[in-house]
Amino acid sequence: VEQLKVDEHTLASALDPSELPRLEFEPDHAVAILNRPRKYSAADGLFFRVASTGIFLFADRLIVVLDEDVEVFDRPKFFSRIRSLREVFLRIIYRSIFHFLDHLATINAISDDLEEKVNTSLQNEYLIQLFNLEKSLVYLVNAIRYNGSLIERIKHSAAKLGLTPEELELLDDIVIENSESTRQAEIHSNVVAGLMDARVSIVNNNLNHLIKRLNFAMIALMWPTLA
Repeated sequence: VEQLKVDEHTLASALDPSELPRLEFEPDHAVAILNRPRKYSAADGLFFRVASTGIFLFADRLIVVLDEDVEVFDRPKFFSRIRSLREVFLRIIYRSIFHFLDHLATINAISDDLEEKVNTSLQNEYLIQLFNLEKSLVYLVNAIRYNGSLIERIKHSAAKLGLTPEELELLDDIVIENSESTRQAEIHSNVVAGLMDARVSIVNNNLNHLIKRLNFAMIALMWPTLA
């Protein structure tokens, strides 16, 4: 704030998980607020959260602001043969798309496992876990969609950002990948929501069958007395 004249409110936005993605221009730099998946912890109980990232693009430097210790450049293939800071800026956004896809794949694997457990369980534990996944997917779908709006804003501001033809090609790839990520997130969300409805019915049916068996057992035990 003092040395680089970064707006204090914008800096706070980069640390606020409820902040919507956006692109802003200051006199000597551009700012993108981006959604990303938060690092998962077992304490979250199968609830996958969303966080914000602030990317401050100056002529001679790029500053990334995060609220947790995560590796930004964890996939070398996204950051090979970099030719400009603008390209790093775009590739951080590109990497976030695949970060969401990684979480979607994990959620899909967990939901498959929970589906089998719910089929034979009378307890609410697995249904609660499915509910957490369903809630997580709602947040992820919205986060990816909002990122899509940010990406479109970057595309419309390409001239102001000084993007080269090569960087515009990369941006087109980002648009396509984010659209595919949105579709996958929506599919996963619909599948888990359907599973929730079906599994609630299954648990109710299992419980009804158990009650019927208990009633038959009670009648059998009481029959000699009634006779």
